[in-house]
Amino acid sequence: METLKLVLTIVSATGILGIATSELIRRVKRERQHETATEKGLQALLRDRLIYQYEKYKDKGYAPIYARENFENLYTQYHALGANGVMDDIREQFRQLPTRSGENEGKDSETH
Repeated sequence: METLKLVLTIVSATGILGIATSELIRRVKRERQHETATEKGLQALLRDRLIYQYEKYKDKGYAPIYARENFENLYTQYHALGANGVMDDIREQFRQLPTRSGENEGKDSETH
């Protein structure tokens, strides 16, 4: 009788452990899905802001130093989230903008 109780206790404990393990695995998967969605959402927001900043300053014809610093900070965080390189061209074009209004005026006429 004691052996039967011991076997039933072991089987019961194993079953409870299995259920607890399954629940833990489900929770970890849900948390990982949530984390991935958060990362992708944040990356999308950063990408949107980078494009917005680029368009804004491209239209102005220049990007002040503070705007460049902000753009670089946004880009660094965007890239750290696993960016796929699509924003590299926009970043390079942004970097080519002068830092002051009229900074590039007259340069073409000087070289010709």
